[in-house]
Amino acid sequence: MATVADIRNGLIIEFKDGLFAVVEFLHVKPGKGAAFTRTKLKNMKTGKVIENTFRDSDNLTEVRVEKTKKEFLYRDGEFFVLMDSETYEQITVGKEVIGDYEKLIMENMEIWVLTTAAGEILTIELPTTVIQTIAECEPNVKGNTASGSGKVAHTETGLRLMVPFFVEAGEKIKIDTRSGEYIERA
Repeated sequence: MATVADIRNGLIIEFKDGLFAVVEFLHVKPGKGAAFTRTKLKNMKTGKVIENTFRDSDNLTEVRVEKTKKEFLYRDGEFFVLMDSETYEQITVGKEVIGDYEKLIMENMEIWVLTTAAGEILTIELPTTVIQTIAECEPNVKGNTASGSGKVAHTETGLRLMVPFFVEAGEKIKIDTRSGEYIERA
């Protein structure tokens, strides 16, 4: 059991028949009345973010999560095959676990897998940036400058993103995995 004072970013709790991670929190001590904590909670299954207020008297059920490093080997239809780098044990996870990272994940990439004590896989975490090759994009036209909106490009994994006009097909670029946006050439 955890108390409201134990709330911190990244804490995973059982709440409303599901597992939620604390994304943001704010302890509020009003001049009159009891203190409370405003939180933003992210559902570990659906990714939906909700807001909730906890009173000091509330008790929370903290969920212990184990974070292990795995290597993405290959995709097998709707499943992704991961391997533990130390034991060489392979596991298969469904597309619902990978979620929005499907177009960012590449073969031989090291990722983190979050599992409960019961062995249930909750989600994965990618490195902050990944490097991918531009498969196709519009050609650069004379007169385009580095400023402005940019052009649409597709990477080798099928990710669609906006890149500056000077980026050409075949170039390697660095992508922010949190937002899916172009950072720089690699």
